[in-house]
Amino acid sequence: MERPPVPESPLRALLASPVTPRPVSRPQQMVPPQLSMVAQTPIPSGPQEAVNSIKIQNCVSTVNLNCVLDLQKINSRTRNSEYNPSRFHGIVMRIREPRCTALIFRSGKMVCTGARTEAFSQLGTRKFARIIQKLGFPVQFVDFKLQNLVATVDLRFPIRLENLNQMHGQFSSYEPELFPGLVYRMVKPRVVLLIFVNGKIVFTGAKSRQEIAESLENIYPILQSFRKI
Repeated sequence: MERPPVPESPLRALLASPVTPRPVSRPQQMVPPQLSMVAQTPIPSGPQEAVNSIKIQNCVSTVNLNCVLDLQKINSRTRNSEYNPSRFHGIVMRIREPRCTALIFRSGKMVCTGARTEAFSQLGTRKFARIIQKLGFPVQFVDFKLQNLVATVDLRFPIRLENLNQMHGQFSSYEPELFPGLVYRMVKPRVVLLIFVNGKIVFTGAKSRQEIAESLENIYPILQSFRKI
């Protein structure tokens, strides 16, 4: 007489079943922060390299058209011009090529602002003069002068403005609660520098690129001595 089959134990069934390999979880590798950083523009190696990175942002020039102007007539016969004598005594006129704005006064004096280069500033004033001349005014182009160049540069290193102001207080003023930059008034050349803690500088009051370059060459070693480590 045959014996009934013995039921297989759960343990034996578990051991006999095929084993499905599980993926081994590996610990995530830590990337050094130096390798994960985005490459940045290197710090200028010296004053000359910094001078080469100066960017002109605005040129302000003046010229005398040497005749009396009827501003109401000019405003009514030109495009892109504004004239509101109750708010401002001159005409505000704009052109696109080169992109700049003129302030034109009854005396014939004109101020041109917004041009990005000295050549564009002169070209813009001549275009404004030509527009007025076409309206029948005896325009002449007299005493063109560059009055103010505004430029910027990024030294790409932080500066200790408090210490700089303490040591150069005869030339500087620093009130961070009113304005975040240090105002440095250079005597020669006569240029005003707005110096910010991140190493960016705004130059204003210069009459030429040479004055901007000279002022940066003068201030660069001073700022390096107050560089944050």
